[in-house]
Amino acid sequence: MTSRNPRDSRLRLVGPRTLAAAPRAVTQRRRPAPRPPEGTPPPAELARMARARLADAARVARWADTALRTGPASVRPDGVNGAGAGSDTTGTLSDASAERAAADLGLNSAQVRADWDTARLAGLVEVHGGSARPGWRLRAWHRDDSAVLRGWVALFDAWSLAYPEPADREPAAVAEVVSAMPQVLSFLQLSAGPVPVEQLLDLLEQRVTELRTERCEVPYGPQPGPDAAVPVPDAAVAVSDAAVPASEAVTPASAETADIGDGDATPLAPLLDWALRALASVGALTYGDGQATLTPLGSWAVWVKLEQICVAAQSPAGNIEVSAEDMLRGCAQLRPNAARAEYRAWLAARPVGSAVAEILDAARGEDALLRGLAFEALRVVGAPAEPDVRAAVDEPTLRPYALLWLAEHDGADAEDAHEALTREEATWLWVDTAAAVADHGEAPLLVRHLESAMQPTVPALLEEVRAVGHPRTVQVLVALAAAHPDPALAKAVRRAAFQVHTGGS
Repeated sequence: MTSRNPRDSRLRLVGPRTLAAAPRAVTQRRRPAPRPPEGTPPPAELARMARARLADAARVARWADTALRTGPASVRPDGVNGAGAGSDTTGTLSDASAERAAADLGLNSAQVRADWDTARLAGLVEVHGGSARPGWRLRAWHRDDSAVLRGWVALFDAWSLAYPEPADREPAAVAEVVSAMPQVLSFLQLSAGPVPVEQLLDLLEQRVTELRTERCEVPYGPQPGPDAAVPVPDAAVAVSDAAVPASEAVTPASAETADIGDGDATPLAPLLDWALRALASVGALTYGDGQATLTPLGSWAVWVKLEQICVAAQSPAGNIEVSAEDMLRGCAQLRPNAARAEYRAWLAARPVGSAVAEILDAARGEDALLRGLAFEALRVVGAPAEPDVRAAVDEPTLRPYALLWLAEHDGADAEDAHEALTREEATWLWVDTAAAVADHGEAPLLVRHLESAMQPTVPALLEEVRAVGHPRTVQVLVALAAAHPDPALAKAVRRAAFQVHTGGS
């Protein structure tokens, strides 16, 4: 409780935490949990399949875990090895570390590199700059089926990096096929069985033509006639862009596959062959004898992504089709779990790179509430957002949020992440959060926010708030004075607001 004497007004301190705003939560109608398609194995069986698929990657990740623990240095930049696993600044395993792992595990260097890259894509190993460490999924490998399945889905999302793309194809054509493959995967999932490659090729041609038409481009190559059209499912799966350059692609052993015939007239045939091989290499489908079939894991993953999109489409705000700013505003009144589901669905429908950029653009606006919500959405993105968040550290408006995000991403507990901030940065964040509460919350919430300040007294808080120069300082102090029930404290806050407004002391 605060004293009526503002010169001795002690604040009851609470654990510092990130608080974008806490507007009242609206009652959400619970949607019954969707049931997967008939014949889908139970989660425990799916997790067993995922563990089997990722067993080699997990083995290399555990080797790296042991190496990291036994040496004074984990990973050094540019391939300079310490006692642990070595990588360069892009995360590629260095020659010396690959040879050491091959000797310890009884493999060759090429196998080690392939398994290392798979471990990175699945989140079993996390690379930060030139340093690598075991991911949280590896820690939970034997006890948490959901962690294992999330790891495999991360690999599935990165399918376009899992197999070398044709060297003689234009990057734009490769990008078109990657953008069109969600429709192909959706068709495979709805077919629930083998589909001839010729039919998939017709569908791919149709989807690529649609993409070019949307960009007002003239399609090239033979166009399918009206009788050759393949029914296109209304829902489409969105496979996120992976965060690793194509030059660092995983190169696993080739699965048993059958080439698409060289006699095909369309230039998309070789690219479809590459895409199906890549998806087979991650375990999403089987490909051979002129047809492709989703595996149980692949069918389940496609269904999960379709459900994410459907849930968002049925949400009160219809957030999947809107901009990042409108999506964040639509999530402002949702409970945390419901908001995270909206973030996931919105992200699933977009390439991760452009989605992260759009979210950060929304955070740069004047609405402090959107800043906090934007970084909550970026927590759902995870590792792929790290380069953009790290760059945002140089922007004064985003710096405190970015530092907290990076601290949590690097393993700090949410309650301790505030230690990454200087006193000035923490005060700036306190004012920014108060601005969000003043704009979107209720008076009691603003009063409670006063208790989260790190300063021991109200005068000390007011002095530091004035010093940080937040553009919303006056409005925050006026709102706090109007909301606080203590007349003496309210008077001191109003006086501080007047002094900031007039530039006095």
